[in-house]
Amino acid sequence: MKKKALFTGTFDPFTIGHYALVQRALCFTDEIIIAIGVNYEKHTLFTLEERLNDINRIFCGENRITVTSYDALTVDFAKDEGVDFILRGIRNISDFEYEKNMADINLKMSNIETVFLFADTKYQHVSSSLVRELIYYKKDISKLIPILQ
Repeated sequence: MKKKALFTGTFDPFTIGHYALVQRALCFTDEIIIAIGVNYEKHTLFTLEERLNDINRIFCGENRITVTSYDALTVDFAKDEGVDFILRGIRNISDFEYEKNMADINLKMSNIETVFLFADTKYQHVSSSLVRELIYYKKDISKLIPILQ
């Protein structure tokens, strides 16, 4: 059965960790939608079009990746696209706390699970220490899925 993932909102074409996250996710899913959320009030260094063009350029030739933008709630967009799960990157414990809360809300609203990945295998020591820290503080790590190659 084919699996489709959604990587939303924060993909930064200039952050190597995000590229590695998508590359790693391609090992266990058939298709990834990279979708940049439209926030008309937020002013950023690059326009939406520039960001989308850069992401398309980076993944040029990879037919399992679709790059787009969306102007809706993530859960609504995810349901409309028929994704099996949402991908999120984790760098530290505060990332995990925020992302876990968002994942729980998304699951309640859409019945779509979130898969957490560490952005780069060269930070494997971070993943193991983060898991130990989460266990020490009695945090739920059931949704924390580090993919290490």
